[in-house]
Amino acid sequence: MNYQDVDGDPGRNKNRVKLLIPLCVIMIVSVLVTVLVLWLTLGTGSSGSLQATVMSRCETYLKDQGAAMSQISCEKIWESFKQAFVGKDPCDVPPESYDPLMRMTFQVTTCDRTLFWSQTKDMVHNFTAKRSCYSTLEDTLIGFILDGLTWCGRKNSQEVLTEGCPGWTDCVNNPVRSFWNRASAAFAGCAHGKVSVMLSGSTPTAFNPNSIFGSVEVKHFNSTIMSDLKVLLVTTESDTKTCESDASLKDLQKALDPKIKYQCEIVPQTNIQNCIAQPQIACGDCW
Repeated sequence: MNYQDVDGDPGRNKNRVKLLIPLCVIMIVSVLVTVLVLWLTLGTGSSGSLQATVMSRCETYLKDQGAAMSQISCEKIWESFKQAFVGKDPCDVPPESYDPLMRMTFQVTTCDRTLFWSQTKDMVHNFTAKRSCYSTLEDTLIGFILDGLTWCGRKNSQEVLTEGCPGWTDCVNNPVRSFWNRASAAFAGCAHGKVSVMLSGSTPTAFNPNSIFGSVEVKHFNSTIMSDLKVLLVTTESDTKTCESDASLKDLQKALDPKIKYQCEIVPQTNIQNCIAQPQIACGDCW
């Protein structure tokens, strides 16, 4: 087929082809530019998606709290959060980098209502999601915002990354680990009155000295405001462990300030599950 077969004017069709070639080039360039922009913003970890998540969680939390926290700005929290790690080597972000963020989001916990956990995260959070009688770190503003997220920066760069970041054990001062160490220390230091911790009776050692609870929180308990620590040792029907038989719990007692009274109670896992499923059960009857 030649140009004349399509249209009676060969020259006219040749001009059309000449016009189509630059248009195709423009379209290809546009597509490449779009792909490059998406790669830069998403391919290496999207600061936009992380910011959107942080802002959304922050606004949701503040809305639930009402006037009690109306003075807090989610935009300022985001900026303070970024300043802790942006532009830094992702293995050189010490816990104190988050001090300004901790001061900005400080919350006073209710006396006798603080609940810590170790190796029981899902159960504890399922419980506190249904009950307001106890609060964990993840139930505070900053804990709620950053729970389960990953982030880091790059030295001499303003990028906020969510991929390619060091894992928890890759280096001590990585941004995520340093944040949780700092937030946990602050949360533990403010715990007052009678405090509880939910530990697992299904693991080889109920108290792990290398966990955040063992290595950070226990060391930051303040005996001038905290009177008691009660271990809630959660067990299943097949568990034989008791408060007296677990040697690791003796290590916990030794790690505590002598001024803090230690208690331990076996709590069947079914009790917790029933309290989650039946909110009408009083908190005091859950264990």
